[in-house]
Amino acid sequence: MAKKNEVTVEDKLRALFDLQLIDSRVDEIRNVRGELPLEVEDLENEIAGLEKRLENFNQEVSDFDFQTKEQKNNIEVAKEEFKKYEENLKNVRNNREYNSIVKEQEYQELEIQLAEKRIKEFAAKKELKLEAIGQLDEKLNERKKHLKAKKGELDEILKETEKEENLLAKKATEFQGKIESHLFEAYQKIRKNVKNGLAIVAIERGASGGSYFTIPPQIQMEIASRQKIITDEHSGRILVDPELAKEEREKMDAIFSSKK
Repeated sequence: MAKKNEVTVEDKLRALFDLQLIDSRVDEIRNVRGELPLEVEDLENEIAGLEKRLENFNQEVSDFDFQTKEQKNNIEVAKEEFKKYEENLKNVRNNREYNSIVKEQEYQELEIQLAEKRIKEFAAKKELKLEAIGQLDEKLNERKKHLKAKKGELDEILKETEKEENLLAKKATEFQGKIESHLFEAYQKIRKNVKNGLAIVAIERGASGGSYFTIPPQIQMEIASRQKIITDEHSGRILVDPELAKEEREKMDAIFSSKK
């Protein structure tokens, strides 16, 4: 006979089955969300990348403006130099001095032409970059609108399920307290290894729930006695008798429906 406050094997089986029902309900809630959380995250990352590109593009435009300003300044300097040499021509004493000054003037004219060429190049590059900025801005605004819609959709679902999820988390903690850590870890491991996440199932028509492998009558009797934890040799799932499963489903269904 179990001592007062002692957790029996049956208590553990009930707690495990209740925990399974909670985890299955949480799985359903997450399925409703579908890929929304990942879609929101992907959009946020894409927007961050686009904003960084936009920042770089704007910096390039600023650089073109600065370089254009430098070239315009070079033109003004070259013009001033040309004027200075023009005055010097009035005082030349021989052909050698004349030729030297003329060469300097030609050099300044070439400097002006080179600066004007570069200004045109910078203007062309700036125009292309501004066009790219316009396209990037349009794409960024479209992505932000898409993100806002997806976030709104996700927030609506989260708002609807928040109360229920808080209750489920509280109840899950309560049931975990009745299960030893090694048994809980085993339960979690089984959940990860099965497709539908069902780590503990009831016997249905003489077989493990969802399976076609018949369980021998002797094993079925042991399961019904609720004296030890028994697993299905084919699937590895923990097994409980139909009556226990029915009782726990009714109990948990009442909790779920009253707290939604």
